[in-house]
Amino acid sequence: MNTKEVAQDLKLHIFTVHRYACEGKIPAFKIDGDWKFYRRYIERWIKQKIHYLEIKENKKIFDI
Repeated sequence: MNTKEVAQDLKLHIFTVHRYACEGKIPAFKIDGDWKFYRRYIERWIKQKIHYLEIKENKKIFDI
């Protein structure tokens, strides 16, 4: 996946996805100067974020 696809899937601005990648906040790697993303790693990252929020809020957010 490229930055634009991830931004669309996550409903984030493309610059936000780029910044997250640069800061190591989202699983990504660079090829020829362009950020690339594996869909399965993005899906795992989302599940981890949801799990963290469920623990923090002590309630079920999504049934995944």
